[in-house]
Amino acid sequence: MPSPAPDLLSLDLYDQPGHLIRRAQQIATQLFRDVLGPDVTPVQYAILRMLQESPGIDQVTLARLVALDNSTTADIAARLESKGWIHREILPRRQRRLSLTAEGEAMLASFVPNVHELRQRMLSALEPEEQAEFKRLLRKFVQLHDAGEAAAEPDSATDRK
Repeated sequence: MPSPAPDLLSLDLYDQPGHLIRRAQQIATQLFRDVLGPDVTPVQYAILRMLQESPGIDQVTLARLVALDNSTTADIAARLESKGWIHREILPRRQRRLSLTAEGEAMLASFVPNVHELRQRMLSALEPEEQAEFKRLLRKFVQLHDAGEAAAEPDSATDRK
């Protein structure tokens, strides 16, 4: 009698990368909220930090840099503007240039100690060498998949014309 075929769905859930990534995201989001509070989300923080690093960039470029679609970025930018943290200036061809306000700069500056605490809380269970390797592998994973998406997509600059 032949042996039964292995059940392909019987893989250990905690051996599946997608599940582990989802759990890691849940943990990171909860730690973010615990340390930085409810006033800003991780995605809002990423947008604010990118605007701090690249003041005056347009909204489409910002969306690409933080890996969001244009409409989600526009919605978040509108919310951040209503909080008084960013300024949106309309450019020709309905583009928008974004920059932090003084209030947005002050809010980010106030977060610096908390961001250091967040980083420490996320990585403290790992040895220093493991922390470096974990971050290296996460960066590699994201970069490879970002590069793969770019290679698989048609030239987006040509498509927008």
